[in-house]
Amino acid sequence: MTRTHDRFHPGEEWLDTAGRPIQAHGGSVMEIDGTYYWYGENKELTTPGSGIWHWGVRCYSSTDLYNWTDEGVIIPPDEEDPASPLHPARGMDRPHIVRSARTGKFVCWVKVMAGSTQLSTTLVADSILGPYEKVNVDFRPLGMNAGDFDLVQDPHDGKPYYVFERVHTELIVADLTDECTDVSGYYSTHFHHGRPPFTREAPAHFYRQGRHYLLTSGTTGYYPNWSEAATARTMHGPWEVVGDPHPDDDSRTSYRTQISSVFQVPGKKDLYIALGDRWLPDYEADGAEAYELFDEYFARIDAGEPDTGMRELTEPDTSRARYVWLPIRFDGDRPIIDWRDEWSLDEFD
Repeated sequence: MTRTHDRFHPGEEWLDTAGRPIQAHGGSVMEIDGTYYWYGENKELTTPGSGIWHWGVRCYSSTDLYNWTDEGVIIPPDEEDPASPLHPARGMDRPHIVRSARTGKFVCWVKVMAGSTQLSTTLVADSILGPYEKVNVDFRPLGMNAGDFDLVQDPHDGKPYYVFERVHTELIVADLTDECTDVSGYYSTHFHHGRPPFTREAPAHFYRQGRHYLLTSGTTGYYPNWSEAATARTMHGPWEVVGDPHPDDDSRTSYRTQISSVFQVPGKKDLYIALGDRWLPDYEADGAEAYELFDEYFARIDAGEPDTGMRELTEPDTSRARYVWLPIRFDGDRPIIDWRDEWSLDEFD
């Protein structure tokens, strides 16, 4: 019999109500009519040498955020068409879902890595659990290679935004169409840090007390590195960097995680949870090591040397990846994430 959870245990294996490891990586949580839905990349078959990058997008439901029931693969892999963005061998990841205020439909965006090109695909459904139909397939938003991203809805007017890494360059904040299936054409650029590992990626947005926040990571594949927090009054900035939200992590690895999203808990006065993936559960090196590895690699690429060695840096056994969920506290406008071996929602008003 599967034990019932009544606390979070960051970094430990997290089982669903059927006793199976949860597979919702790079994911987010959405609350609908009192039920929580946690969705993300299904990596159950993504082992080294398998040739499988993903097995679709999986979703779980819960009423308490601790215990999750498997609702199945809501966007299944397309095994028959190698050209499909959903083929298991293609690099589809980072699913994010937003609900269009105009149409009421649930819109899922995914990024798909295709060699040196990174493409986007959008899908729509009447229910968060699907079925989803493709709308725009393998396109480049604003003519750009779009990497890790987040979907944002302004809490006041519902205006939707698409925040993404212009691959290996900078962060883009782009207005979405009202249907949320494409960008409108208006955008702004931020965080110009040059090439990896310095480029900011994995943007995770939240809104608090009149300010927008973005948590981002450096660009070191699955290797953990230190995060950066920034805040602004409007989505298009200007954005002010306010430091690493993990100041007590001497290893500078964001507690060996990469934050995928931030969830504000309904019914709590000021509780925001940073949802993180521990892609490499056995990796314990200092964050400086990852920066050095990737800095050396991209310096060779800039020098025109052969594109070799990246496979060993970016293809670990992600089927074993774990989750680190931690509450955020605030020092003025600065978000801070403290390590906790375990914690409960009951600790917060």
